[in-house]
Amino acid sequence: MCVGMFVLNVSSMHLIGVFTSNLEVTAVATVPVPKITLIVGGSHGAGNYGMCGRAYDPRFLFTWPNSRISVMGGPQAASVLSTVKNDQMEKQTGKPMTQEENDAFEARLLEKYEQEGSPYFATARLWDDGVIQIEETRTVLGQALRVVSKDFHPLKEGNAYGVFRT
Repeated sequence: MCVGMFVLNVSSMHLIGVFTSNLEVTAVATVPVPKITLIVGGSHGAGNYGMCGRAYDPRFLFTWPNSRISVMGGPQAASVLSTVKNDQMEKQTGKPMTQEENDAFEARLLEKYEQEGSPYFATARLWDDGVIQIEETRTVLGQALRVVSKDFHPLKEGNAYGVFRT
């Protein structure tokens, strides 16, 4: 299982966080071991990919009922898309959206993100291997580990690692 990626907020430490995150992404993408992902909270955007989301082809990907998954968080998407829409309106009509229009536009987006960010929405489309109850986590992960341990064949020669730049 992948263990957390970190981003440092202190400006002097920013490069260390980016550097370490890049190394982790390279490792997750190229490591020749079975991967099991459990989404327990929000999984949005680059964090989803960096933490062994579907793009990294985990052998199993499970979610908890309280998790959320989307390209970006609802509030962030609403803010970005309302800015784009506002600029578009200003360019076409010469005047920006009113506050009421902006609020209505963002509310529709937030509702859509809330609905489509649901783990049940994702599992209904087979984007994961199922929503598991929190109290069943140990049992389900144990079963998944049993499955991957019987199906694991490490590379015979060489490796498939990318280039780790230091």
